[in-house]
Amino acid sequence: MAGLIHLYCGDGKGKTTAAVGLAVRASGAGKQVIFTQFFKDGSSSEVESLKFLGIRTFHARTVKGFYRSMNEQQRQQARQDYTALFRQVTAAAQDADLLILDEIVSACNRGVVPEELVVDFLRSKPDQLEVVLTGREPSPALMELADYITEMRKLRHPYDRGTAARKGVEY
Repeated sequence: MAGLIHLYCGDGKGKTTAAVGLAVRASGAGKQVIFTQFFKDGSSSEVESLKFLGIRTFHARTVKGFYRSMNEQQRQQARQDYTALFRQVTAAAQDADLLILDEIVSACNRGVVPEELVVDFLRSKPDQLEVVLTGREPSPALMELADYITEMRKLRHPYDRGTAARKGVEY
C-alpha cells in the first residue's frame, strides 16, 4: 500500500500531539517510525515516551532558542544544522513506514530548510512511506502535495491569560 502525506497545520494546539498519536498507533501496529523535530531540542515529555516504544527520534541541539531571538550567525548555523538533519532523517526513512517532520513547515517558512528540498523529497519519497508534516502557514506547494490536511484552530488557550506552558501538557 502506498504511503500518504499528512499535513497538520494551524494556529491551535494539537499539531505535534496528533503526530505523536499517529506515531504511537503505527508503532503499536509493528511499523518502523522515525520522529523528527525542528526548533525543538528533544526535551519535551513526548520524546521519552516515543523512545520507550522504540521509535527513533532526531533533533538538532546545536542551536537553542526561538528563531526570532537568533542573531545572524545562529541563523546560519540553524540553516546548516537543520538542512543536515533533514537529509539525515530522509536517508534513514528509506526503509521506514512512517516519518514525522514536526515543525518542518516552520523550518521551510524561515528558510532554515529549503522548501524545494522538502518538496523534492515528498515527490520522490519511498512508495511505502507515510509522512507527517506539521507547522503553521504551509505554502501552497506543501498543501498541494498533502493527501490529508488537518487544521488546528485556536478558539481559546490559557497562555492568552498568562498561564505558562506546563510540563506533560504543553511540552
